[in-house]
Amino acid sequence: MTEPSATLILFGATGDLASRMLFPSLYNLLADGLLPNDFLIVASGRTDMTDDAFRDDVCTALRKFLSADHYDAKIAKQLRAMILYQPVEAGNAKQFKALAARLDGRMEMGVSVYLSTPPSLFAPTAQGLADAGLIGPKTRIAMEKPIGKDLASSKDVNDGIGALFAEEQIFRVDHYLGKETVQNLLALRFGNMLFEPLWNAAAIDHVQITVGETVGLEGRVSYYDGVGALRDMVQNHVLQILSIIAMEPPARLDPTAVRDEKVKVLRSLRPMSAEDVKNCSVRGQYTPGAVQGQIVTGYADELGRPSDTETFVALKAHIDNWRWQGVPFYLRTGKRMPSRQSEIMIQFKPVRHSIFGRAGGLEPNTLIIRLQPEENIRLLIMSKRPGLERQVQLEEVSLDVSLTAAFAGQRRRIAYERLLLDLLAGDQTLFVRRDEVEAQWAWIDSIIDGWKEAGVKPVSYASGNWGPSSAIALIERDGASWHD
Repeated sequence: MTEPSATLILFGATGDLASRMLFPSLYNLLADGLLPNDFLIVASGRTDMTDDAFRDDVCTALRKFLSADHYDAKIAKQLRAMILYQPVEAGNAKQFKALAARLDGRMEMGVSVYLSTPPSLFAPTAQGLADAGLIGPKTRIAMEKPIGKDLASSKDVNDGIGALFAEEQIFRVDHYLGKETVQNLLALRFGNMLFEPLWNAAAIDHVQITVGETVGLEGRVSYYDGVGALRDMVQNHVLQILSIIAMEPPARLDPTAVRDEKVKVLRSLRPMSAEDVKNCSVRGQYTPGAVQGQIVTGYADELGRPSDTETFVALKAHIDNWRWQGVPFYLRTGKRMPSRQSEIMIQFKPVRHSIFGRAGGLEPNTLIIRLQPEENIRLLIMSKRPGLERQVQLEEVSLDVSLTAAFAGQRRRIAYERLLLDLLAGDQTLFVRRDEVEAQWAWIDSIIDGWKEAGVKPVSYASGNWGPSSAIALIERDGASWHD
């Protein structure tokens, strides 16, 4: 499967993700000359509309979501000409046959299917494609998260798709893996001699991963309640970042080698018991407060009723392998945080012996990798404070590498550009393999079962704060502090 797909079938094409991310990404790929020759986009949704009506909607979305200096009416017109619209509803064999008719003669040129739909529709949609003769050796299928809501349902989803597609044809999407800075973790670790010799329990005290959102439910009421922060963010985004930070060096940069090492990490995560979750986890739910100067309501107010769904979670995780034994990984994510940020902090151990005495001001080195909103890498090191004092005074200074500034001439990419390009090319490196998904769910299920057994309920935190006070206690019990 090395030939690029010449056709993209997009299910859920009338949805928000398609408007905000997928079509702007396709526009950018077209502008850069990266789409295959004779490329065709067949958009599908449940709404009945003509090709031209849907094309008009796409052009409106491009003008809305692309920056004014990047929008080019000529390129938008070219993309418009590549788009067809075919209404299809799962289970409607007649509509799938109509879809197949619009792809007549194109199957040998390769077809990529993108499912931007609820997971409950993944298997029925795939079966409809199969019944219409739209699955062959040159067909690939991409699925947006979530892949199930626990290990059992994840296996059901994967079994349904796996019955019709080989694993090398299946592309499970986690859009964080399309972010430049997440990919840059591989370059940072394995392209620099400076870090890898110290990337282990001998030199690192602890690791923090924070994914903070300022938004609340934002129209996701029907999906989010009953799912919560643990399933929505930790199971995929946070654990994917953790696996890249913690994995062993792969033999080469290819899909099998990289994902083999990631799944080893995920399988090494120490499961949590009911006793563990009391000491190693915090659940929270936001109440009314102020975020960035704006008064906001609480989760229960937005939902319209009380709920036990957590909007914040903090965890102390352990990876039971040779490299990371004894190094805690502190994970936190939540909604209605003070700022929107995703970052990784690597806290190194202090020097073994200080020659500067107590007055020296010696601090351990810290590496901070900011994924969003701005992308940068900051290394905190010790330096002598200028002066003539006989007692050397040390001060912490930072070495900053702003990726935005370092590559100022480069346009910032939408994560989905990379993922769509790799889907069309058949490169699975930045997609999640089935055993990864199931290893993630196995660990998440242990936490959920522990919460149920121990009766752990969400505790309140005011919007605009970094979660409940118990989340601060979680890390400060070990003599550390969250990096805010």
